Amino acid sequence: MDFAYPESAEATRAEVQRFLADNLPDGWTGVGALTGGEREAFVTEWRAKLYEGGWLGLSWPVEYGGGGRTAIDELVLAEELTRAGVPLGGPNDIFSIHMLGNTLLMWGTEEQKQHFLPRALSGEDVWCQGYSEPDAGSDLANVGAKAVLDGDEWIINGQKIWTSAGHLANWIFLIARTEPDLPKHRGLSFLLVPMDQAGVEVRAIKMMSGPSEFNETFFADARTPKEHIVGNRGDGWRVAMTLLGFERGKDAATAPIGFGGEVERLFDLARDHGRANDPLIRKRLVEAYERVEVMRFMGYRALTKFMAGDSPGPDAAVTKIFWSEHHRTTTELAMEIMGTSGLVPVGEDSWAAFRHDAKGAPNSTASWNSVFQNARAGTIYAGTSEIQRGIIGEMMLGLPKEPKAG
Repeated sequence: MDFAYPESAEATRAEVQRFLADNLPDGWTGVGALTGGEREAFVTEWRAKLYEGGWLGLSWPVEYGGGGRTAIDELVLAEELTRAGVPLGGPNDIFSIHMLGNTLLMWGTEEQKQHFLPRALSGEDVWCQGYSEPDAGSDLANVGAKAVLDGDEWIINGQKIWTSAGHLANWIFLIARTEPDLPKHRGLSFLLVPMDQAGVEVRAIKMMSGPSEFNETFFADARTPKEHIVGNRGDGWRVAMTLLGFERGKDAATAPIGFGGEVERLFDLARDHGRANDPLIRKRLVEAYERVEVMRFMGYRALTKFMAGDSPGPDAAVTKIFWSEHHRTTTELAMEIMGTSGLVPVGEDSWAAFRHDAKGAPNSTASWNSVFQNARAGTIYAGTSEIQRGIIGEMMLGLPKEPKAG
């Protein structure tokens, strides 16, 4: 492993640090230290500052509203924002910019790039993802939503589920079956669909931890112009897989930082509850620290490959299993440290519905209780652990596929 950032990237790091110093209040400890209403106001204002400063879409071409810098510069930006405890963008920017925007740069027509990319950066268009369905989760190619070309428009019928932050979006990118006579992987197309129309209905799904980040989305003769297909008809599977690769792109740089901060909070939690000298608790705390260190070196390996020009491959499945199962184990330890007091949520809930709580979050029973519950989903969303193990076995170890049920 030969990992080092180029000098130009370190110059970008210094620039980002100056931006943070100029724009964060004195005594800033992280967005997790803010209360609910304060957080929402801060995130809205912070996203505007990132946009005005040219930090959103940093590696995109200038002609599409981007910063014209390198992908390494964008990784450095993500590292520094994560260390400072500030968001990388708005609530839906992981979909709008990081996932769809980068996919359009690879697959979109020139007209699509000119129209959609600047609007994603400005926040005029807010996107969500339409992949999973009641019968197409881990087996994504089993998508049943249909799209039929009728003159100059696609007509979409069907249902999507687990539409993260769909209630905040006015556009959705989705895969639908457009070629019913072709094998299931080859009969899908990738479409861009406006949500502000009579044929689209969004219903909230309340999670056991309290928030309603997920939604069901129903399409009943919803329409979108025929030119809003990305790639060719029937080529949606390849486009969709490209997008999923971008979903995990910054993980290598940011995951060890965020999870490391969570383990530091766990050390404080053990001290606060008088469990820091318990030999069994100490052993498990050390194991949590070791897992974060492993995650950090796994990240270095992934970044080394990235800097060499390699695209995300099946080894991303190893990282996904590792962080999600680490988080489940770590939050279980937090609940054990708190004992019965952890069953009574007091204080601020976790800010993040996914992964660890935000930097600066208090060591409250409410925060740990909600992040413990959210961690249960980490081994399911973005690819279940069972599916990831199948990818590792088949694509990395060369093992035969598991037999199908029945």
